Amino acid sequence: MPKMKTKSGAKKRFKVTANGRVKVAQAGKRHGMIKRTTKFIRNARGTTVLSKQDERIVKQFLPYA
Repeated sequence: MPKMKTKSGAKKRFKVTANGRVKVAQAGKRHGMIKRTTKFIRNARGTTVLSKQDERIVKQFLPYA
């Protein structure tokens, strides 16, 4: 059986935690910060964990993670 290929875009954007959850950077912070509220910017710091439904989709792209 040949090796499966990992989606190269997914391997750059997602990491799988020890518990099997998918860790991802917060969305919405690339540009346009002036129109965002201070609360939004503060809450979007660091990383977050994907929901179970989104996790299923991303894990198909990362067969060995």
